[in-house]
Amino acid sequence: MATTTARDQELASALVQTMHLLQDLHAETSRPLGLTPQQAHLLCVLLGGPLGMTELSRILSIERSSLTSMVDRLERRDLVARIANPTDRRACQIELTPAGKALAHEAHNAVVNRIETLTGDIPAADRRTLVSTLQTVLSRRGGGGGG
Repeated sequence: MATTTARDQELASALVQTMHLLQDLHAETSRPLGLTPQQAHLLCVLLGGPLGMTELSRILSIERSSLTSMVDRLERRDLVARIANPTDRRACQIELTPAGKALAHEAHNAVVNRIETLTGDIPAADRRTLVSTLQTVLSRRGGGGGG
């Protein structure tokens, strides 16, 4: 039993360290683009299409008021636009502008390139196992939300 607990703690510790590494990479790649990590995350999430404020607040794990301020700043930079919600005229959705879409792709690619640099020499069989394991973990939470 102690071995299982030690193994579980080792896995949890490795995942937490990986999370911190990915957060650092995300911050390092978003800053040169003139974005905060949260702004980059928002832009990357919107690559999947327009979303409402409630859904964005949930995905980004931030309060609506903070999200509204972030959207305001990105809107002033012409990176996002508020559009009418087709099913609820009282609400709006947030969509990427062409400039926002280009920057979102740039932010996403910058992170992917850094990750590929770190993982490029992992053997193919190990990569497949890692991908499968991570997909299993992510599916238990319901995924993640872009970029």
